[in-house]
Amino acid sequence: MNSLRIVFHKYHKIIIPILFIGLMTSCSPTNSRAESETVSNQTENKKSIKLALLLDTSNSMDGLIDQAKSQLWKIVNELAEAKADGVAPTVEIALYEYGNDGLSALSGYVRQVAPMTDDLDLISEKLFSLRTNGGSEYCGKVIKTSLEDLDWNDPEKENLKMIFIAGNEPFSQGPVNFRTACGLAKEKDVIINTIFCGNFDQGINISWKDGATLTDGEYMSIEQDKKTVYIETPYDQKIDQLNTQLNNTYIYYGDQGYSKKQSQITQDNNAASYGTSNKVDRIVSKSKHVYKNESWDLVEASEQDERIIEEAEVSTLPSEMQSMTTEERKIYVKQKQAEREKIKGEITELSKLRSKHIVENTSEEDKEGRLDNVMIEAIKEKAKTKNFEFDN
Repeated sequence: MNSLRIVFHKYHKIIIPILFIGLMTSCSPTNSRAESETVSNQTENKKSIKLALLLDTSNSMDGLIDQAKSQLWKIVNELAEAKADGVAPTVEIALYEYGNDGLSALSGYVRQVAPMTDDLDLISEKLFSLRTNGGSEYCGKVIKTSLEDLDWNDPEKENLKMIFIAGNEPFSQGPVNFRTACGLAKEKDVIINTIFCGNFDQGINISWKDGATLTDGEYMSIEQDKKTVYIETPYDQKIDQLNTQLNNTYIYYGDQGYSKKQSQITQDNNAASYGTSNKVDRIVSKSKHVYKNESWDLVEASEQDERIIEEAEVSTLPSEMQSMTTEERKIYVKQKQAEREKIKGEITELSKLRSKHIVENTSEEDKEGRLDNVMIEAIKEKAKTKNFEFDN
């Protein structure tokens, strides 16, 4: 007995911590599951904003596509300001093209470019892949297709569900009567907003206003060839520098992790192709809750369930993490998470100053006839009917 006491006394500093760690390890999956279920319940209780963009990609629509590419992140930033009962909703976007001779005649010259998704890098990637070509523009067909393809389910009709369709040919063309398609939208509580690329009155004469009215949507017109006016600010360069630091906090994992990380950088470059100011709009979006990457980023994924750090295939992780122990990986991920929150906070503060500068230096003439402005106005107007509010 005495010898046992001596052994225990000699090694108690080792044995007790090991027992404690073992106990914590055995409990942690349960705690992790409970936390995961809490997060899941919070997500389920959130309201949502779902938008489907239906863009005419026939020959005359280069200006429209150009505006969509250059104004995506400005629209996203406005969506990120929405609140419902004080809680930020989830935001998903789908993308369709229609009226392009390169598409199948059997499809009615309609193609789903991206499904309803919260992967905004995917939307950007697909948007930048669009090319115009020829065209038979069937508005009724593309509306009906998007209504049948996408998940618009919302039994309580509390969420904001909107279609934005833009083009410049008669709204009544094609094999599907637009009134039938709009009736289907009404049944699903989806608001159709129509954007005519051309003269406002001309759009009314060829039924674009009718398409909106049937679902209590907004009819708008834009000058599709109008170039986006960018206002440079004293804060752009610093925000751009912070973006490099922000990107370094993303840790890819899984089969698609590396390619998605590369896509993140590619979409930065796509945004930058329209100038630093447009790239900064994207960077601001990346600092907000709507920019989600848990499917490939270990930092975001571990916030939902820390077990992913243990379960992720080591060979799919960045090389610097492959030789780490599990505990070292957990510490590394926590460090990146803390870095990210700090960087996002800095971007948020700078973006407030930037927004104030832009408002003070943007004329009403600059706003007129632009895709982003008419979309943002329509979103805010219709969001009121679902009890959404906007911070700005």
